[in-house]
Amino acid sequence: MSTASSKDVPRFTAEQYLALERKAEMKSEFFDGFVEAMAGASRAHGLISLNLASQIHGLFKDRACEVYSSDMRVWVPAARSYNYPDVVAVCGKPRFQDGEFDTLLNPTMIVEVLSASTERKDRGKKFTGYRSLDTLREYVLIDQEQVLVEHYDRQGDRWVLTTLERLDDRLRLGSIDCEIPLAEIYARVIPAPEA
Repeated sequence: MSTASSKDVPRFTAEQYLALERKAEMKSEFFDGFVEAMAGASRAHGLISLNLASQIHGLFKDRACEVYSSDMRVWVPAARSYNYPDVVAVCGKPRFQDGEFDTLLNPTMIVEVLSASTERKDRGKKFTGYRSLDTLREYVLIDQEQVLVEHYDRQGDRWVLTTLERLDDRLRLGSIDCEIPLAEIYARVIPAPEA
């Protein structure tokens, strides 16, 4: 049995990927010439993403901020990657790659909900790339199997980690001026403890 070598995997330019992606029925991400299909999300993953985006959306009423779900692509020039974060927010005027308004250039805050198939990439090459975006102030990783939120906050040239592990903890997102209880993020995913 033979296996495909890296020479057999087609490479694309960023422009080729974008043209193909805009016509595709399923989403794919782009990493320095390679296109990777995105797997479907679990119920927990979907609920956590929607819970968080809904909470942020409600807090953005009458503010010059926007929140997007997993359908907003983000271009990371230093990593030559197009990613679909689970939740992305921008405060101030959003900048887009072109007139399609489907590729954000200036995210303020990005959230990834971890799964077994994405955790390594979310912690590794995605976070490395995201850190190169000068507009990004916060990066959040949310575990879907247990109450665990890792909040990275840019403070000058450093990223400071705060870990939250209780449903009564509150995720403070200073860059977008939001505070969200973990009980709301994990609603219908992890039951609240009996009083």
